[in-house]
Amino acid sequence: MRRGLRYLPPALLLLTLLELAVFVLVGRAVGFGAALLLVFAASLLGLVLLRREGMRAWRGFRAAAQAGQPPGPQVTDGLVGLLGALLLALPGLVSGAVGLLLLVPPLRRLAGGGVRRVTERRVSSMVAGDLFGPRRVRVYQGQSQPTPTASPQQPPVAEPGRAIEGEIVDR
Repeated sequence: MRRGLRYLPPALLLLTLLELAVFVLVGRAVGFGAALLLVFAASLLGLVLLRREGMRAWRGFRAAAQAGQPPGPQVTDGLVGLLGALLLALPGLVSGAVGLLLLVPPLRRLAGGGVRRVTERRVSSMVAGDLFGPRRVRVYQGQSQPTPTASPQQPPVAEPGRAIEGEIVDR
């Protein structure tokens, strides 16, 4: 985690320079007043959506918790929606465009899947199971190879061409 934080200041500086460059280019194309109005309109829309997405995420989380289902899909969808609205609320054309893209349903599901994969890698499999439910995996194994030493924790071996279905319990 700390390794990634050292890149944050240069990344923020590059993002700021990119935002300024895009604003200048758009300002030259459509006029300074129109570009400024576009930034203000996008920020206002982002603030309105921030409240709506927050309430939507909270309702989805509560409904999943009351139904006894894992809240993970609602949480990831809510986080992506909140991130999209927050990026739209930030003053800037590039961040607004990225925020708007995160609010489009197919891209939102794609980003939610990425959030889920990152979360599953970072937390224990038990916590990931509590968040997202048990994972169904299908493992196809070929011919088994003889091993020099057999350990007691070897996974089950399927006959060639048959699948073993189960849940990942530990990684």
